[in-house]
Amino acid sequence: MTRDPSPAPGPEGYLLGGPGDVRLHFLDWGGPDGGPADDDGPDDRPDDRAAILLVPGLLSPASVWAPVARRTAAARRTVVTDLRGHGLSDSPQDGYDVASLAADVLAVADGAGLHRVVLAGHGFGGCVAAAAAAAMGERCAGLLLVDGGFERLEPITGLDADEFLRGLDEPPEVMRSMAAWLEDRRGFDPASWDADQERAARDAVVETAAGRVVRAVRPFVLDAAVRGMFAYDPAPVLAGVGAPVTAVVALLAGDPAPRLAELGRAAQSRAAAGGSPIRRESFDAAHNLPRYRPAALAALLLG
Repeated sequence: MTRDPSPAPGPEGYLLGGPGDVRLHFLDWGGPDGGPADDDGPDDRPDDRAAILLVPGLLSPASVWAPVARRTAAARRTVVTDLRGHGLSDSPQDGYDVASLAADVLAVADGAGLHRVVLAGHGFGGCVAAAAAAAMGERCAGLLLVDGGFERLEPITGLDADEFLRGLDEPPEVMRSMAAWLEDRRGFDPASWDADQERAARDAVVETAAGRVVRAVRPFVLDAAVRGMFAYDPAPVLAGVGAPVTAVVALLAGDPAPRLAELGRAAQSRAAAGGSPIRRESFDAAHNLPRYRPAALAALLLG
């Protein structure tokens, strides 16, 4: 895979107080001028100048969006949030339903000084981004659902939340050391492995004193987040989003037929509510599109 130049420097990390005094962490990649976009001038075009706010998926830290953020920050202010319970955000005992996580996203937008935003979420982050877009109203200039947020999980997986959780267990040999963990993550697609991918992989785990690794996301957080993900129904949520919506489908992430049927169901609900059609983009790739197709996602966000 040919990798594009990455002109943007590394991001600055910030903590802010979110709902219920939960501390939320986000990465600010800046923009073409190094700071917030000026969308208040009389000649500005808000849809063209909106900042970009990226939401990671389940078990993923903010650094997973780095390959995309490096590209978009050259043209627009770009911010990536850590979901509560993930990355460097706090892990309270509750608040892992989609509505609460969406409120956190709005708090990050406010704290980062983002006036109008294009929202993008990957996987479970797509559910959260969709709910945040509905809550933002006209403040949201666009919504990009990256292989998630447009489907109900139970109909497409044939699993309930408990069965899904059991399937997330990593083999013991992968968790025996940081080297084994990194080698496993690298093996998904060696051509796309680089310093950004290693950073994201390292951020997803904690190395113990014995040299093993464990997930950085606590078990009770994972349990609650998965149950929130299974409770999510995209049809009413996307019907309430006023901004244009694009759904990106990774065709190698399971049987595409039921997933496309779910997308059609959400689109019908949106159309019945008077919303614009959901634009669909598909890629012959696996689920982790921020890793496998960063340039294409950046182009969609900037477009």
